[in-house]
Amino acid sequence: MASISGVYSSSSSSSSSALRHRRLLLPLKPIPSSRRAAAIPIFPLGRPPHLRPPRSIADLPRSPLTSSSASLPPEKKTLGIEKDPIKLWRRYVDWLYQHKELGLFLDVSRIAFTDEFLTEMEPRLQTAFHAMQELEKGAIANPDEGRMVGHYWLRDPKRAPNSFLRLQIENTLDAICNFADDVISAKIKPPSSPAGRFTQILSVGIGGSALGPQFVAEALAPDNPPLKIRFIDNTDPAGIDHQIAQLGPELASTLVIVISKSGGTPETRNGLLEVQKAFREAGLDFSKQGVAITQQNSLLDNAARIEGWLARFPMFDWVGGRTSEMSAVGLLPAALQACSSLIISRCQGGINIKEMLVGASLMDEANRTTVVRNNPAALLALCWYWASDGVGSKDMVVLPYKDSLLLFSRYLQQLVMESLGKEFDLDGNRVNQGITVYGNKGSTDQHAYIQQLREGVHNFFVTFIEVLRDRPPGHDWELEPGVTCGDYLFGMLQGTRSALYVNDRESITVTVQEVTPRSVGALVALYERAVGIYACLININAYHQPGVEAGKKAAGDVLALQKRVLSILNEASCKEPVEPLTLDEIAERCHAPEQIEMIYKIIAHMAANDRALIAEGNCGSPRSIKAFLGECNVDELYD
Repeated sequence: MASISGVYSSSSSSSSSALRHRRLLLPLKPIPSSRRAAAIPIFPLGRPPHLRPPRSIADLPRSPLTSSSASLPPEKKTLGIEKDPIKLWRRYVDWLYQHKELGLFLDVSRIAFTDEFLTEMEPRLQTAFHAMQELEKGAIANPDEGRMVGHYWLRDPKRAPNSFLRLQIENTLDAICNFADDVISAKIKPPSSPAGRFTQILSVGIGGSALGPQFVAEALAPDNPPLKIRFIDNTDPAGIDHQIAQLGPELASTLVIVISKSGGTPETRNGLLEVQKAFREAGLDFSKQGVAITQQNSLLDNAARIEGWLARFPMFDWVGGRTSEMSAVGLLPAALQACSSLIISRCQGGINIKEMLVGASLMDEANRTTVVRNNPAALLALCWYWASDGVGSKDMVVLPYKDSLLLFSRYLQQLVMESLGKEFDLDGNRVNQGITVYGNKGSTDQHAYIQQLREGVHNFFVTFIEVLRDRPPGHDWELEPGVTCGDYLFGMLQGTRSALYVNDRESITVTVQEVTPRSVGALVALYERAVGIYACLININAYHQPGVEAGKKAAGDVLALQKRVLSILNEASCKEPVEPLTLDEIAERCHAPEQIEMIYKIIAHMAANDRALIAEGNCGSPRSIKAFLGECNVDELYD
């Protein structure tokens, strides 16, 4: 088995005259020296010891406005939203951003920020630009975890802070391409499939290990891909059973990709165990069809190496899950949905991962300018700050008017909310920041919640995603004279945008020429950078997720309590006669009277799954319950 470092192995509402909400430009304070000291670099495994450690962005100088002694800026007010069509047209032309090479446009004219606001924000934006520059050079941008943040290097390895990391990235990309080519061409094939090649992909992962690949597959996979992809992205037994059942006899020709950075994510581990059980029951050797994407020497990596899985690919310490689409996490599943010359006759298009990387790289380069109106990510961050008062006071509604981009709102939900939803800022102040993201697709939204968006509570701003190309050239036709099906979709988007703005609902529009690997890569990169810049504006760490870890710990506590409950019930069930126990008795014997509500929920769940019996009472009247297991497991009495 080759090293994981890069080579795979076969083994609110208001009228137009109303005063706008005040914008409080909260001062950014310098990071105390005690916090700077905590930002200790953690180097990737195998990094040469002579390389100079990068410094933390917490050490960067702050602009005058961000000093701890700076007073709050004056209250900002404006006389409603501009409605004059000629002035609006001028604003549209003045603020329209275009990236010619990507065929991407950004329209922020329907966000009513003022010149005064822009002037006030300029120093903060320049500070944010400098922080992003340092991040790309390898500074510790995640001080809480002492980590670099390097997802930008994935699409431009030359920007990696040292040659070791550059080679890791380049070698991994080569390995992904070679492995995908070998699988699609059947050079690598399953041992027991009558088809003589892999026909399905089953991707097991959760969060950033699933949302990115799911979005890309929905957006870009050809109608008849060489390998059709399915996802197990939860620990729901019925959902897992459904995916496995859908494979049927094609389980024998299914390539299973297991994605977990730590290798110990419970949902992913559970999915893997369920899939391995299905393989055993079908008489198949899982190791000959399993691929791991994980950190070197993780639990998953070690298991895959020892068991001789088909291949292993690396996840890097300096890439977070929600920014991992341009790593092996996203690129391998995408590459396996590309088209081989052997099946090109029935496979049109496919996912060109190098074009995705080019699109992301071009967008990254555009976002490096320090001229705000020429920086699309900065424009997005500026609009988010204006629309939500810099404190998340309004939600972001994402409406892609293209079926293939339906999952973009789910992808952005994690990217934005997990990055920006933080209780404390970098100085330790409780700020409870974040922006709520939700969305559907156009014009389905027309028949769902647009009614509330236009006339209900004004607690949101909208992001429209527009795609200019309706169908491939030569495939369009007119439903009626001068009007195609796509014209109706275009009309719905523009009509909704206008109807919302007439009622003072602000919006952003992102337009791409068509949905291609390059434009999808650009969209991913655009929002990754916008999140990073906005996080700098509000002084938070966008690259950790302590709330997620707290939830995992709480879940672990529940399962530990369940084991104690099972032990108590087993002991009572082994008595002669059987001793059904009340909830109070179970809680007392577990030495957890304060956990009686959770004990009730555990008993109710086990009873619903025939793992405990209710001898008396019912779950609708908790105090009446007496429960036991129904059988005695003698062995557990002596464990």
